[in-house]
Amino acid sequence: MNALRAFGRFWYDFIVGDDWKIAVAVVTALALTGALWAAGLLSVSAVPVAGAVLLFALFALSMVVDVRRSTR
Repeated sequence: MNALRAFGRFWYDFIVGDDWKIAVAVVTALALTGALWAAGLLSVSAVPVAGAVLLFALFALSMVVDVRRSTR
């Protein structure tokens, strides 16, 4: 059981790292891009661009939250 707990703790630390908001942004961008593609709203060639734009927007939102929190 300790090995399983250590394995889970390693992957949590590897994926989430220092900032859980960035991990949530990546998962959200992937999920939204996949949902848009599955719904037929994105062509195959537009998927990487839409994913990058979503990821950048969510990363910027995460940074705004952190900056606003530190200036108060």
